[in-house]
Amino acid sequence: MANINFIEKQIQLSVEAMRPPVEMRPQLDIGYHYEKNTLEIIETRPRWDKEDEVINTPIAKTRYIKTQKVWKIYWMRASGKWESYPPAPEVKTINEFFKILKEDAHACFWG
Repeated sequence: MANINFIEKQIQLSVEAMRPPVEMRPQLDIGYHYEKNTLEIIETRPRWDKEDEVINTPIAKTRYIKTQKVWKIYWMRASGKWESYPPAPEVKTINEFFKILKEDAHACFWG
């Protein structure tokens, strides 16, 4: 149980570091959903034609595979399907995932 809490704390800190300044958050924000060893990073913004509606767009996903002790990384294709991230399909730590997400060397996550 302590391991899960440690990982979720790392996730919280990493996502918080990615979020835009407070004054921009009503227009664009970054969040996450973490459940059963699967983490999804989500972009939140108002719908362009109805600003009172919020759109949550999945950006990246990683899943911890206990038997292999790796985090598999996925990106969302324009088709709406998750695909394995080609340059580094897996990493050893959640921090390595966030490093790849931030760098986005192949423009798969942030366009």
